Amino acid sequence: MLRRSTGITLLAGIAAAAVILTACTSAPAPSPTATSTGTPDPDATITVGLVLEPTNLDIRRTSGAALEQILIDNIYEGLVTRTQDNEIEPRLASDYTVSPDGLTYSFTLNEGVTFHSGTALTSADVVASFQAVKDDPTLQGNADFAQVATIAAPDAATVEITLTEPNQNFLFALTGPGGLVFQTGDTTDLKTAENGTGPFTLSRWNKGSTITFARNDTYWGEAAGVAEVVFEYIPDFTAGVNAAIDGSLDVLTAVDPNLAPQLEQTGEFVLTTGRTTDKGTLAFNNKKAPLDDIRVREALRLAIDHEALVAAVGAGQTMFGPIPELDPGYEDLSDVISYDVEKAKSLLKEAGHEDLDLTLTIPSFYGTTVPKVLVSDFAKVGVNLEVKSVEFATWLEDVYTNRDYDLSFVLHVEPRDFGNFANPDYYFGYDNPKVQSLYAQALAETDADASAALLAEAARLVSEDNAADWLYNGATITALVPGVAGFPQDSINSRINLQDVTVAAK
Repeated sequence: MLRRSTGITLLAGIAAAAVILTACTSAPAPSPTATSTGTPDPDATITVGLVLEPTNLDIRRTSGAALEQILIDNIYEGLVTRTQDNEIEPRLASDYTVSPDGLTYSFTLNEGVTFHSGTALTSADVVASFQAVKDDPTLQGNADFAQVATIAAPDAATVEITLTEPNQNFLFALTGPGGLVFQTGDTTDLKTAENGTGPFTLSRWNKGSTITFARNDTYWGEAAGVAEVVFEYIPDFTAGVNAAIDGSLDVLTAVDPNLAPQLEQTGEFVLTTGRTTDKGTLAFNNKKAPLDDIRVREALRLAIDHEALVAAVGAGQTMFGPIPELDPGYEDLSDVISYDVEKAKSLLKEAGHEDLDLTLTIPSFYGTTVPKVLVSDFAKVGVNLEVKSVEFATWLEDVYTNRDYDLSFVLHVEPRDFGNFANPDYYFGYDNPKVQSLYAQALAETDADASAALLAEAARLVSEDNAADWLYNGATITALVPGVAGFPQDSINSRINLQDVTVAAK
């Protein structure tokens, strides 16, 4: 959940989705999400197993994939949203236009939209919601509104946003928390309650256990396919599989690769493999010796057998640059780096580090698979890697805030977060003015293809500088019981749109 913003709150989303990805597996081949062979039951309840529970429900002031995953599109909506392929499409807006100069965005609202309180949505609610994001640095998405000049409502059904300069990412930013629309003057305590416009309402929250949504029968759009959704939070992967097998769950997300055979062997589940923008990132502290030496960084990348590491993780694909396949600017950068133990040794010798001691600081919820592979691979080139497993709060303090680390492993899950490498103040400590210039040009470019080309150029420079290593681009595994149809397959670490999900009548 890292966007190009640098606020520390954005890192909380890493924890949410990081736990999820450690449970990926590549064993099953992709399957259709529609598994139902019966007539959908409109009164059905679907129980979904998730890993990490939100600490509160205030998506305006609390970052994290755990919130976006369940609240966006289900409880709260924006003018636009994004598909599983990260394509932008209208939501509360029936349509929108962008001026040729990329400065003016005009949105026409759908008719008949009401908040869960029963109050009708107007353009004034949109203006107030967005103006708050622009003015309040404590609200999620504030940095994405830095180039917003004006937000206006010419009439009750129209919203116009004017930027000071073009921003290729702005429309995409509106698909996130900063683009959600809230009722003007509402006094709902968003930490424990809600007042959205979505196809579901919050029914109850049993903290430490479940969150339940009920179908919004007055929803302005197409009614949800099930009457109730129960999110059951099970942080232990074995317990999750056991809950699925004993019939407590209809859907289990984040299936552990080592436990997937247990589900397959029952013959009672369909397992799907989904694509993500999850980037298993081995961060280098570019400002700290010896990682400030490009030869050392290159040697570490050369020492990693990426194919073997992906096999050990059990999910996803190799990735040799900062942009995943689902994001603009993706290019296969496997030509930049390869697995070459002898060259790695030679570079370390040249840099004066034939015997090198380094520490890998890693949040404890990631498990031991990645550290074990890195310890083994680095040992082959004379690097002794000490693994320091810490609580996430400690990681935030030591690594993210104080930059007190050598190497770190974190799963960066947010789409379009390349801007982290164009920010010299980010915890990577990577500072390349050419990359920063290319990124700025990419944002200002109004033509999407030209913008993507600039991002690709910048991404290649980042990889050639060995600013980090990208161990893998992750995948997610979901297990569904027969009868469940329409459950999302891709990008579910960041959000799960349940409006079209159905359960067959028994």
